[in-house]
Amino acid sequence: MKILFIDTVHPFLKKELEKQNHICEEAYDKTREEVLAIIENYEGIVLRSRIKMDEDFLSKCHNLKFIARAGSGLENIDEEYAKSKNIKCFNAAEGNRQAVAEHTLGMLLSLFNNLNRSDKEVRSGIWEREVNTGVELAGKTIGIIGYGNNGSAFAEVLSGFGVRILAYDKYLEKYKYQSSMQEIFQKADVLSLHIPLTAETTYLVDENFIHQFEKPIYIINTARGKCVHSKDLVTAMKNGKVLGACLDVLEYEKSSFEDLERKELLPELQYLFDSAKTILSPHIAGWTHQSSQKIAEVLVQKINSIN
Repeated sequence: MKILFIDTVHPFLKKELEKQNHICEEAYDKTREEVLAIIENYEGIVLRSRIKMDEDFLSKCHNLKFIARAGSGLENIDEEYAKSKNIKCFNAAEGNRQAVAEHTLGMLLSLFNNLNRSDKEVRSGIWEREVNTGVELAGKTIGIIGYGNNGSAFAEVLSGFGVRILAYDKYLEKYKYQSSMQEIFQKADVLSLHIPLTAETTYLVDENFIHQFEKPIYIINTARGKCVHSKDLVTAMKNGKVLGACLDVLEYEKSSFEDLERKELLPELQYLFDSAKTILSPHIAGWTHQSSQKIAEVLVQKINSIN
């Protein structure tokens, strides 16, 4: 097959596909319009998130057999329309599940132990022990929403910390730590999101959702920024319903995830940036040196499975 690489990925992917006699060409700097002008020459696309694969784009892909995304989410691709055109859509959540799990745990431990704040203070000559007293993870109840690759991997890394795990996934029938949302609302101390961004999950965590928790909670989001309503989250943090937040993703990210849409800081963003009750990272939970190659390995297998 002729395969067009729209975004840069680990070189292993291109190298292995070429070993299988596929023709791989690059279009890293081409615009959407420039890609559309040549797309009929290709049977495969490899991308991350730079160009949206919507109905308008896909309607011009007359020879396309697959779209392979080097990452977990497929919200940038109109999967239903692609299916109607017999275009297979591949992701590689298996490749970065461990990276996401470890990053999620790292953010939570950093928040519980005030590591970011105390690190800055010590470097500035401030030696405050009492105000930086930590909170132990052991004994906490962790609610996990979404028990696919990332959610289940997070549960695995938590298993040695003496926590109780409650997991909810609407689309799975039977799985480890299976619980109801009602039980999570009743018992969770920490909530971690591991869900795709869909119409159903957009702003899932809003004022009404947060209000249903019986105890004050910590919220972790390594899924997609728009799964959490930022303004409602900040309100809950101010009134003590949310004790802290670990956010690898933010509501105002560009669709490519390369930066924020809003350069001027909205009040809720400013609060999240300034608060000692937040741990923030730039959408890198799934990015490690190891996961980059693992993602490539997963996509090689899936692409080569096409008849």
